[in-house]
Amino acid sequence: MTSVLLGKRLKTICFRIPMNLRLFTDVNPINMAYTLYGKNNSKVSPLIIMHGLFGSQKNWKSVARALESNVDKMIFTVDARNHGDSPHTPEHSSAHMAVDSIELMRKQGMAKACVMGHSMGGRTMMHLALKHPELIDRAIIVDISPIALPRDFHTMENIFKAMANVDIPAKHSLGQGRKIAQEQIKEAVGDQSTVEFILMNLKKRDNGEFYWIPNIDSLYKNLRLFNDFFEHIKDLPPFKGPVMFICGNKSNFVDPKSWPQIQQMFPEAELHWLDAGHLVHFEQPEKFINLVVHFLKR
Repeated sequence: MTSVLLGKRLKTICFRIPMNLRLFTDVNPINMAYTLYGKNNSKVSPLIIMHGLFGSQKNWKSVARALESNVDKMIFTVDARNHGDSPHTPEHSSAHMAVDSIELMRKQGMAKACVMGHSMGGRTMMHLALKHPELIDRAIIVDISPIALPRDFHTMENIFKAMANVDIPAKHSLGQGRKIAQEQIKEAVGDQSTVEFILMNLKKRDNGEFYWIPNIDSLYKNLRLFNDFFEHIKDLPPFKGPVMFICGNKSNFVDPKSWPQIQQMFPEAELHWLDAGHLVHFEQPEKFINLVVHFLKR
């Protein structure tokens, strides 16, 4: 019997448009789960941090703690919709997650925010900055490009299918279950570090059932929206505020040759390469923190 269950979909929350602000009026926001760091720091332009695909705000705990003592800003780490402790919805796109971020800003009374996003979260923050530049003070984009997706659609499709088909008998412990899941998904995923990252999302209920924390069904069904990201933002005016891209030189998520095209969308952008793969903030934490602190203090 298959013991990994797909997450149930939850209803979206009705969208309330902030006063004097025209937003994505056809998109309904959810209330993202979040953690606030530096609650006694300045409330001016707080920093919102969004993780990547299959991640959660927990991945950014150490970064947020380092930043709260080095930057005088309130810091919000969030769980994107269909991830972590945030609601599951049938919809999933950078536009939806951008609106979710705006809803957080509205509820927290933020006139402007600094934003940082990794991979999927980076595309969300790029979309938000391009669509509503008046809301963004500056942006930090971690190892992702607006131009192209490094893995082709079919490769990503195979990863989702492998995750959905994981079969673990309820008698096994969580540790044993993760070893079984690893064997079942490693061929589709390929890279061992990515396998280990995905397995962080495998959990076990009190009744013995195994399940994935992210909403695999919704993420898979909306995969093409992520794959076609550039088509949804290419006609938006450039974002002229400060932007910093931090990328891994061992990752294939950002093609150095695409930098001139990226600068057309973000003319004030700067690019930093660290000796790392896609999980730059895990592999080079000290250098990553130093870059972010310097950028936010300017």
